[in-house]
Amino acid sequence: MAVAPAEIALPVAPRRWLADTARRHPTVVAGALLLLAMAAIALLAPYLGTVDPQAVAPVKRLKPPSALFWFGTDAYGRDVFSRTLYGTRVSLAVGLGVALLSTAVGLAIGLITGFVRLADFLVMRVMDGLMSVPPVLLAIALMALTKASLGNVVFAITIAEVPRVARLVRSVVLSLREQPFVEAAVAAGTSFWRTLARHILPNTIAPILVQATYICASAMITEAVLSFIGAGTPPQIPSWGNIMAEGRSYFQIKPYLVIFPGVFLSLTVLAVNLVGDGLRDALDPRLARRL
Repeated sequence: MAVAPAEIALPVAPRRWLADTARRHPTVVAGALLLLAMAAIALLAPYLGTVDPQAVAPVKRLKPPSALFWFGTDAYGRDVFSRTLYGTRVSLAVGLGVALLSTAVGLAIGLITGFVRLADFLVMRVMDGLMSVPPVLLAIALMALTKASLGNVVFAITIAEVPRVARLVRSVVLSLREQPFVEAAVAAGTSFWRTLARHILPNTIAPILVQATYICASAMITEAVLSFIGAGTPPQIPSWGNIMAEGRSYFQIKPYLVIFPGVFLSLTVLAVNLVGDGLRDALDPRLARRL
């Protein structure tokens, strides 16, 4: 039986592979550590000196950063530090949720359309139509049809990201199905689903992992944009987007209302992109040989 060529730099010994990856691609380590720090902040937010992010105190409104209020207070007297830390939960939940859902749905669509010509013609025309609309505008349109909630935000952004994953997987499958090892499997009578699972799917892992990291970063930015314009999470749920939206009116005199959540958003997106770039370099055999 023909053996599939190594399209992915899969580890022979996981520990050795991880050590080599960390040594050759320090950006993965830096991004992973920063991302783990953000995840720890999200999980431990109630224990990091925070208070109720919705607690209103009019007498403490617009206080500057101090030992009592590390990031100051907003126009309602709410602690910006607490709201920013709790906002980490929203962004990470949206980023990971959209990345997992869009990758799973896009992978299924890409595998089928890349291997079945009739499905390719019908389904990809729908994907092309969705891709013709900018992701942010499509998400805004979908949110306009539903009520503001975290689940609806994840759904709206996922719909906008699925076509990109589907087209990526489809392009990989189209090149793989002409390879000798796939033709040999089909000639040997291997079933359709077994061919996909054993010969096609493993060779899509590398590009899917890298694409998932970029989708995660893009989803967090899109969620912040939606919340900033009032089309994302409801006001009672603190997110970096609506924190910055509420502080923009006071930016000239109280810039910290926008700066602190903006810095957290930038660092989180940077961490995810560093992980994605490092994974791309580590999993691409051509780049691996070059390095």
